[in-house]
Amino acid sequence: MPRRLHTLLGLLAALLLGGVGIAYAAGPGSPAYRAPALPPGVTIVIGAGGLAWSDVTAQGTPNLWSLLRDGAGGAMAIPSTHANTCPIDGWLGLSAGGRAAATRTGSASDPAARPCPPLPEVPAAPADGGLVQVPGWAGYRTGVAGTDFGSVLGTVGEQAAAGGQCIAAVGPGAGLAAARADGTLQRWSAWNPDTLVAALNACPLGIVDVGAVRDDVASGEAHPEQSRAAQVTQIDTRIGQALAAAPAGADIIVASLADAGVQARLRLAVARGPHFGPGELASTSTRQPGLVQAQDVTVTLLAGQGLRVPEALGGAPLKFVAANGNTDATVQDRLRHLVDIGQASHEVHGLVRPFFTVFAYGQVLVYLVALVRWRRQVGSERSGRRILGWTRVFAVAAASVPVSTFLANLFPWWRFSIPMVAVVAAVGLFVLLIAGAALLGPWGRTAWGPMVVVSLVTMVVLALDVMTGSRLQLSSLMGLQPVIGGRFYGVGNVTFAIFVTAALLLTTALSSLILPARGPRAAAITVGIIGLVTIVIDGAPFWGADGGGPPAAIPGFAVLTLSILGIALTWRRVLALGAACVALFLAVGFLDWLRPASSRTHLGRFIQSLIDGGALEIVTRKAAQNWNLLLAGAPLSLLVPVALVAAGYLLARPGSRAGRALERSYQTLPTLRAGLIGLLVTLVLGFFLNDTGAAIPAVAATVVVPLVIVVAVTALADEARAQARVRRGHRRRRGRPGSPSPTSPPTTPVAATAPPPADTPT
Repeated sequence: MPRRLHTLLGLLAALLLGGVGIAYAAGPGSPAYRAPALPPGVTIVIGAGGLAWSDVTAQGTPNLWSLLRDGAGGAMAIPSTHANTCPIDGWLGLSAGGRAAATRTGSASDPAARPCPPLPEVPAAPADGGLVQVPGWAGYRTGVAGTDFGSVLGTVGEQAAAGGQCIAAVGPGAGLAAARADGTLQRWSAWNPDTLVAALNACPLGIVDVGAVRDDVASGEAHPEQSRAAQVTQIDTRIGQALAAAPAGADIIVASLADAGVQARLRLAVARGPHFGPGELASTSTRQPGLVQAQDVTVTLLAGQGLRVPEALGGAPLKFVAANGNTDATVQDRLRHLVDIGQASHEVHGLVRPFFTVFAYGQVLVYLVALVRWRRQVGSERSGRRILGWTRVFAVAAASVPVSTFLANLFPWWRFSIPMVAVVAAVGLFVLLIAGAALLGPWGRTAWGPMVVVSLVTMVVLALDVMTGSRLQLSSLMGLQPVIGGRFYGVGNVTFAIFVTAALLLTTALSSLILPARGPRAAAITVGIIGLVTIVIDGAPFWGADGGGPPAAIPGFAVLTLSILGIALTWRRVLALGAACVALFLAVGFLDWLRPASSRTHLGRFIQSLIDGGALEIVTRKAAQNWNLLLAGAPLSLLVPVALVAAGYLLARPGSRAGRALERSYQTLPTLRAGLIGLLVTLVLGFFLNDTGAAIPAVAATVVVPLVIVVAVTALADEARAQARVRRGHRRRRGRPGSPSPTSPPTTPVAATAPPPADTPT
């Protein structure tokens, strides 16, 4: 192998081994959760709406401040079946332990045009002390049952009744949360500070509705008469009254279950009591200290009383990570961290679409301009080669953008007055560093050097992030969006697309260099090792926890390996490979299912759904979400399957007019075509196996297209330089005495193109 390749591989191996060592030293990112083993006591949930940690101050909200000082706080995701969560949605979600919402009117695509339905009035208690019926319950239940999330209203009330425990509900929303499946409940009273003590001391479970902050409400909804600050003060006062009325030794959970209007945000959650000390709330459902989800409140309410928690619930019991010290300064630091979580998730949520738009269309524009100028031979030969050089630099920088969007979270860009400028500057800094390393090293002028550097840096950064808790992915431009509430850790669909694309391109470049120097066996072993590392990190429940990733990635690496070894891909081998992928998925899921229910990932929960008979519903829901994602972005989103078909034709017909455009690239990197075919197989499978699989090919293109362009442009530039050298040689020979005349043919035939560079395999 060339000396520069040895140098590069040595540096990259040191980087990989050092990074893995750091990851193992840091552990898998699981915090030291604490939950004292105490017998069940009284648990009271105080529900509000619209509150965020940015509303909390020592002077303005003394009750919330005292709860944070003496208890554990967390930013809470509160997704419903709509883009934003209304107060009634939050209470229905607490009842079901999942996504739920009341039926709304107006445009489904515009939250600002869909007013929130009102909460029901608290009916008068029956004279005979019988059950109270929630008004409109049948409509709520029908609406929730018609969604694809499998939520069941009345879960809290049914489990409490089955366990022989009563629930005291105070306020309109509390009645929705405490009702049984038929909409009835025993103790439901309107808000009255004078009767709080009697209500909250009557049952081991208490649910209190203290109202909601409303500001940016939808059209058609009544605007609040008070300012936001006045509403927050009123709710904090009610929280203080509920705290004073609660029995001593009770676990108190205050949760903001709804948005303040049309804007979706992370909201406030704080818990204090025997099971919660000073620190940050945590849950195994998010694996992120300081970040929880609304489903966790339902599970905690049931588990805290020793009641049965249905397997279908997606939450986990709330625990806490103890704080180091509890002075005013440390409380302020904890508050700053919680505000950061909420602010970052809010700011990035609005930046994703414009960032992707500029990034994607900007690349297309630059490549088209470069192509037109090159094909039309605008300017001199030197200017043409300069166009190729700048296109190559731009493509390397573009391929460095995806991983740089994760590294940008090393800086608190969301604290700046113009977050878009700050995050673009942070991304640009890392693009400069990565692209510089790819272009300025001794490997920078080769066709394979930038592909190896960018792919390996991308793979190492994402692997280390997954192994240490997915901190960089959270609230990043191309990572996990906690406001949506889909995934909080591991490898999501977008991360999978970037990670597996980088891994396959890395194996493609390395195998192209190893194949002529060491033979097919060494090249195949290299592909196998990198593929194994990729699949383990992506699929392991304690790291990536990605169910649809390994079944899609394994065939891609297998296609490349078989091609290197010269083994034909027959139908029998395809079926055997598919069976092996399914068996691996079930085996990993079964091992995850053996863990306690609260510690399982969605892999183990899918195995449980197979046992319960709900697996078909999950598969159907994921397919529907994928289809809806395509239709929601039509017509542009429909280009994804069209592009996959076009890429398949291009790779299957290398001799076609379009396929000949990559012929020089295939000569430069012998395994490039096989690697691209393997990547195409992985992207097609990822498209069909995941709920938002339509995003996988689109995101993968942001990595593979620039790096393939780098290889193609390098091959063109090498050919252009070789042709220029031949022409200069002709001119020099014509100028020598005794040389042939310009009109006479040369005595010796001259090759049309020069041989490839010495360090390029043929």
